[in-house]
Amino acid sequence: MPLSGSHMFGSIEETRVTFVEKGVSEERRDFLKRLLEHNGFEVIIQEDKKKAEEDPQLYTVAVTDMVFNPTIWVYERKLKTFDGHKVNQAYWEQRSEDTNPHYWNNGKK
Repeated sequence: MPLSGSHMFGSIEETRVTFVEKGVSEERRDFLKRLLEHNGFEVIIQEDKKKAEEDPQLYTVAVTDMVFNPTIWVYERKLKTFDGHKVNQAYWEQRSEDTNPHYWNNGKK
């Protein structure tokens, strides 16, 4: 899921949360949960309601930190990977495990 500039917040059951991503797969849910907990956040997961029985199960991932905004934390490189590097957009979106590149590409490798 691409990062959005919006700070989405609400409640899961009776807990106020900041929504990180909604409608994610089990694999994405697990990645986000591990990454966010590694960075000190309390993560809450909620199963989304299925529209039809044959639809895949999707999840909502949220944190209890009401000021957390994924876009800001990723672009300001405040999150750390499991090996101590800074998370960039490609890593967050699970497109690459290379945390060295910046957000632009001027054609040089």
